[in-house]
Amino acid sequence: MTRFIIIILLLFACTASFAQKRVKLKKADNLIGGVKDGKRFDRVIGNVVFVQNKTTIYCDSAHFFKSENKIDAFGKIHITEGDSVDVTSRGLSYDGDKKIAYLRKNVVFTKLGIATLYTDFLDYDRPKNEARYFNGGKLVDSTNVLVSKKGYYDIRTNLASFKKEVVGENPDYTLKSDTLQYNSKTKIIYFRDLTTVTDKEGGEAVYKSGFYNTNQKVSNLNIGVIETAEYKIKGDEYFIDDAKKLYRAKTKVVMTSKEENMIIYGDDSFYDKKTGISKVYGNAYVAKIGDDLDTLFITADTLVSIENKDPKKKRLLAYNHVKIFRKDLQGVADSLVYMASDSTIHFFTDPILWSDGNQMTADSIYMLLKNKTIDKLYMIGNSFVASQDSLKNFNQIKGRRMIANFDGSVINHVLVEGNGESIYYALQEEEVEKEGTKYLITFTTGMNKMICSNMRINFVEGKVNNVTAYVMPDASFIPPFEIKEADKKLKGFSWKGEYRPARADVVKNQQ
Repeated sequence: MTRFIIIILLLFACTASFAQKRVKLKKADNLIGGVKDGKRFDRVIGNVVFVQNKTTIYCDSAHFFKSENKIDAFGKIHITEGDSVDVTSRGLSYDGDKKIAYLRKNVVFTKLGIATLYTDFLDYDRPKNEARYFNGGKLVDSTNVLVSKKGYYDIRTNLASFKKEVVGENPDYTLKSDTLQYNSKTKIIYFRDLTTVTDKEGGEAVYKSGFYNTNQKVSNLNIGVIETAEYKIKGDEYFIDDAKKLYRAKTKVVMTSKEENMIIYGDDSFYDKKTGISKVYGNAYVAKIGDDLDTLFITADTLVSIENKDPKKKRLLAYNHVKIFRKDLQGVADSLVYMASDSTIHFFTDPILWSDGNQMTADSIYMLLKNKTIDKLYMIGNSFVASQDSLKNFNQIKGRRMIANFDGSVINHVLVEGNGESIYYALQEEEVEKEGTKYLITFTTGMNKMICSNMRINFVEGKVNNVTAYVMPDASFIPPFEIKEADKKLKGFSWKGEYRPARADVVKNQQ
């Protein structure tokens, strides 16, 4: 008896399962029997309705192959899937066993309250909950419009995948790619291949991977390029908040200033588009591009670039442990400001600059660039210029304020304005012969020492040649044997050659 009941239940279950797979004709105005390709079918016309489980198919007319559980529908076709899916088209072939609808012409597939897909060729696989198009389609929701040659939409997850000639548009940007995904419920775009995003202001970004939340306008992206009218920013990771106009790039960051022909490198960067302020830190350095000789490199703990419509307010700031390097100039300071409008670089807090063999120090220094080369160097407060000759003597100049004038890449002359003092050694070369071999020797003939409010020191090939003094100078020439140790240094002299940066100290090995 028990075995009989089990058999009856199994038969009932099988019958119920079989019934669920069958497509049923619920309604039609007319039904005409016919044969097509040797297969019997029912031709149903007028207000036709088919059902299969929660799926309802409406059409103007259809060929119903009942034994094969298939439908070819014509006219205005409308499919509903419970309360979540609504589809219309002009042609349909439906396989009731596989539960796949092959929709053609003017297909409109709607996930109610979420998104609508438009195409002329759509295969709707009900068991997989997947709508797939393969000859051009457009997905539209409340935020975005995305088109592509191929794609599919996962009804359960609301995730749309797009392939080939992908174009996305919303009020804020346009994007182009070959592959990407989009969740029409969360409004998040997932970048799966190189994607170019152009904002309404013309700014352009290229991303390889990551995501962008189009509702919150926040993204986390990997490997790409952000481009604005002023800058191109490249890195391995991006964190973008378009709502607040805040952009951050990390790892192998490269920021290129188009107007200033300047490139900034670092490990981490931050850009505030509203204020026009960008920061780069972590192995940060900047290259002010010239030719091989003229390229100026600057490194610091933090580099800050400030954009402004007023050219006089544009500037680059570097602070904490500043070092600069160019083939003809090196330096250190606590902070630095580069003003683009007048091509000046200002150094603050214990600045030291080296040009050729000359060391220059002052309370503050600013440098004027002209035609990519140093034109003038202004030293303000406790100014000091020192150099070491071939005999290790220190030539020195000090004053309240100095202006060093350059010719090409070397100092031509220095003007001292106020409290001028100088020491420079007179050297002489003489040829001597020893054991039949001639030698050229250099020796000191004496030390020139001068005190004068204002003076001019002339240089030849970067070395002191002579001094011209103005207004009652106090000058003396001390023979070598009369030079005392105390006479060799002016007050405030300090040789800091060990702090002179090499190229490797400034240009970080990160690219």
